[in-house]
Amino acid sequence: MTVQQVRRFGFAYEVRPDGREEYLRLHREVWPGVEAALREHGIRNFSIFVIEHTLFGYYEFVGDDYEAAMARIDSDPTSRRWAELTHPLQLRFGGGEDGPLWREMELAWHMD
Repeated sequence: MTVQQVRRFGFAYEVRPDGREEYLRLHREVWPGVEAALREHGIRNFSIFVIEHTLFGYYEFVGDDYEAAMARIDSDPTSRRWAELTHPLQLRFGGGEDGPLWREMELAWHMD
């Protein structure tokens, strides 16, 4: 029996002040198809925390090829429609149009 490695991801991002409530409303009612695509491609234990307009996300990936799993999620039609609704509500880092939506954080400590 092979035990797969768990990779932990933390990321920070901001929502537009005028889009905060809509963003939170959407995430209180995440579409089942979005959750199914995440689970199908190895995402587990996904949480989002919020303080004012700053959000912190955390999830775990269980699998062999993270980049391929993310590409499959990105190409999923339901996940794409979800992104079309949620991404415009987020601010890009650096304030420009080219910065990332999410900024991945380095894991400093973990306790099981």
